[in-house]
Amino acid sequence: MKNIAFEAADILLPKQPADMEKWSVVACDQFTSQPEYWQEVKENVGGSRSTYHMILPEAYLLEETDTERMIDGINGNMQRYLADDTFELLADSLIYVERTLPDGKIRHGLMGAVDLEAYNYLPGSQSLIRATEGTVLERIPPRVKIRRHAPLELPHIMLLIDDEEDAVIGSLASKREQFGKVYDFDMMMGGGHIRGYRLDEGAKRAVFQSLEKLADQDAFDQKYGVQDKGVLLFAVGDGNHSLATAKECFEQLKKTMPKEQWENHPARYALVEVVNVHDDALEFEPIHRVVFDVDAEKMMEAMRGYYRVSDERCDGQRIEVVENGKKYSIWIQNPSSNLPVGSLQNFIDAYTKAHGGSCDYIHGEDVVETLCKKPQTIGFLLPGMQKSQLFETVVLDGVLPRKTFSMGHAPDKRYYLECRKITD
Repeated sequence: MKNIAFEAADILLPKQPADMEKWSVVACDQFTSQPEYWQEVKENVGGSRSTYHMILPEAYLLEETDTERMIDGINGNMQRYLADDTFELLADSLIYVERTLPDGKIRHGLMGAVDLEAYNYLPGSQSLIRATEGTVLERIPPRVKIRRHAPLELPHIMLLIDDEEDAVIGSLASKREQFGKVYDFDMMMGGGHIRGYRLDEGAKRAVFQSLEKLADQDAFDQKYGVQDKGVLLFAVGDGNHSLATAKECFEQLKKTMPKEQWENHPARYALVEVVNVHDDALEFEPIHRVVFDVDAEKMMEAMRGYYRVSDERCDGQRIEVVENGKKYSIWIQNPSSNLPVGSLQNFIDAYTKAHGGSCDYIHGEDVVETLCKKPQTIGFLLPGMQKSQLFETVVLDGVLPRKTFSMGHAPDKRYYLECRKITD
């Protein structure tokens, strides 16, 4: 299916019986400023077989220096799980996913593999699969170290499609009982519930045909009122740096072998979940900023010199500030970006480069307010963007500023669950 760059995959799941609640843990880039969350996960899992033993939570990178030892342990656990018959192979499969979120809403998805040859994360890309936000290139090499020698991939990548008629995924719910159920369990740490169903051949064909219609160039041009633009079929919603890492590892692999070998190599593909941007349960949440190890008053004084800032409501870009136990709004009257997040990030980058401090990206106002009770800490609360704006904005204007939006709060994120071999 070269024109849609999406296909069925050889998916690995734990053989049953298995403690699936302990097996499945949230994406490694969540709760980065809350190591206590990951400590609780570690205690929860114990010595049980778990995806926890095959990932490196980014919270640990802030306090753990021996990453090489940790990576060796991750790769060793993957090899052990492959050798000791932990997995059941679902060959050439697509999995329909129903994820019940903590608020009770059900998000619908489809697990399959995308062709990395059709993905480009660089600004200005016209590829079929594109980043929606700026990719921080410095974040790729550490992830490459983890993936380079890993025999397995565990995806938390979510790709979005702009399917107003919900033709690709919507019809699967009514047919799910005729598919084989492959998992059904409560997720740990308040993550809700998840069910997965393996599609039959007829349903797979219908999915591919519906994606082909979305990828039609003439229909795309008419939908977005454009000409001479490449079709954007899949927009990266979550996990862009993980997908970029898979791309970089594959590009490095291509240099070591002839084309006839890498063309069909498993590392050419990445396992992802596809979700319709119009899914009722999919909500775009702003990603807030917290800056540590800075003098909050001096940082705000510097912002007022960097921008023309008003404390009174006006036509500028509104941002809420959390410092020293108080919360107040400011309006930037001469922004440097079309979105408040871009203007704020430009200032934070310039300030921390000149004066030190570190910025973290936080989901949830309550978490920001809690973190800002610590000394030498300041938080910035940002407004959200409408999800209906996403595809048109990326098609017309290119990628958004990094960490512009999040698809729900941290517990709503994709949990590691399915695996796939990426070595011969």
